[in-house]
Amino acid sequence: MKAVKWFFALALASQSAHSLAESFDNEYEEKPWAEIEVQLPAFPEQINLIPFQVGAMADTKYLIDGNSLSVGSDGVLRYTLVVISSAGAQNISYEGLRCATAERRFYAYGRSDKTWSKARSNQWVKIQGSTNNHHVELYSNYFCPVGAAYVRNADDARRVLRRGGQSAVIN
Repeated sequence: MKAVKWFFALALASQSAHSLAESFDNEYEEKPWAEIEVQLPAFPEQINLIPFQVGAMADTKYLIDGNSLSVGSDGVLRYTLVVISSAGAQNISYEGLRCATAERRFYAYGRSDKTWSKARSNQWVKIQGSTNNHHVELYSNYFCPVGAAYVRNADDARRVLRRGGQSAVIN
């Protein structure tokens, strides 16, 4: 009878240890990434636009609305991009950039009446390299050099833009 009690006690202890180890492992398992719900920012104003360089001889102007910059709890850097051609035409978009995966996404496009239109093609897309590509420039030289998250928050992002890229030191 003692052997049976001993057997059940040992089995119970073994089960408890297994459950404890399993719950410990589950706490440290990598959780699947989930994007937070995105709120569109206010439409950009000229006074808040911060220029950045794309290529040495680019006639096009590239600017980011400093007030729209944010780094979400999901690790996505979000910003409003304003692109002005040499003829004066403007394209405005609200975008996201993931340093961890080298991806970008469009959330919305700006209209001439200063409202947003939701992007139809709004999937995450790999950032591909090419000459004078502003997404590559933002990823490589401003926000995510060497593929590591460089900016921790909106203030860091604004500082990097104003200083001209990765040569800026964030403390």
